[in-house]
Amino acid sequence: MKVDLHSDSELRKIYDLKNIAVVGMSKNEGKPAHFVPKYLIEHGYNVIPVNPTITEVLGRKSYPSIADMPEDVDVVDVFRRSEDAPVVVMDAMKKKGIKVIWMQEGIYNEEAERKAKENGMDVVYNRCMMAEHRRLFNK
Repeated sequence: MKVDLHSDSELRKIYDLKNIAVVGMSKNEGKPAHFVPKYLIEHGYNVIPVNPTITEVLGRKSYPSIADMPEDVDVVDVFRRSEDAPVVVMDAMKKKGIKVIWMQEGIYNEEAERKAKENGMDVVYNRCMMAEHRRLFNK
């Protein structure tokens, strides 16, 4: 699977954005959809869970969709199957102010990328937010 073409300096700028909606966040401590957002919280990010099957995780209220959140969102971190990514982008388009769609490692959908870019959002794909943060900032 290919990876987006963001430079390290472009990725560093994305990490300046602090409000991250995590779509598909999990209560299961062994899943990346749990320990990656936990890592982000531990590094000063405001993580907002999005999962219609849970009400809270890591002490934070979970929302059924991005559009249902009252908080501002800068980045949408996607932990859903690649084929579900267009639906996530459509949901993100209902919320004003989202700057980046970040599809986790192993996730890419061309339609989702196109729709997000057409709506002024940057798109990162097939990269882990935790692994990239460690690589860029914990050298």
